Amino acid sequence: MDDIDAAIVANLQTQARQTNRELARAVGIAPSTCLERVRSLRDRGVITGFHAEVDLAALNRGVQALLHVQVRPLSRTVIEGFKAYAMALPEVLSVFVVAGGDDFLVHVGVPDVDSLHAFLMDKFSGRREIAGFRSSVIYQHTRKAVIEPLDP
Repeated sequence: MDDIDAAIVANLQTQARQTNRELARAVGIAPSTCLERVRSLRDRGVITGFHAEVDLAALNRGVQALLHVQVRPLSRTVIEGFKAYAMALPEVLSVFVVAGGDDFLVHVGVPDVDSLHAFLMDKFSGRREIAGFRSSVIYQHTRKAVIEPLDP
């Protein structure tokens, strides 16, 4: 990626709904060049999609938590099966397969703390492959609006 590609990606991360003409103007290139570069970024897998940012509280998910999960036996089948199970649960926002003491971090959004407790008891405590879990309630969550490429 060159500086123009990086500028296109940064601009799209802050406002994906801008027109091609607006994007071209923002990065200082012709609209036809901009369109071709965005197409190339998508073809190369740099841009993987466009999405709408939503307020979780407005979707009745006022409490978020990270669930630290250990599974056993530790095998590809168990890992893939648990990952698929967790992603199918409506409360789950994302699943991370990690190294270290835990095998998974599961990010959930639920209405309240009682719902979090019910989720853990109803959806996790009875699963045979889950050797243990603990939860960390998220008080605040921030993320970078623009993720820039790092130097090689």
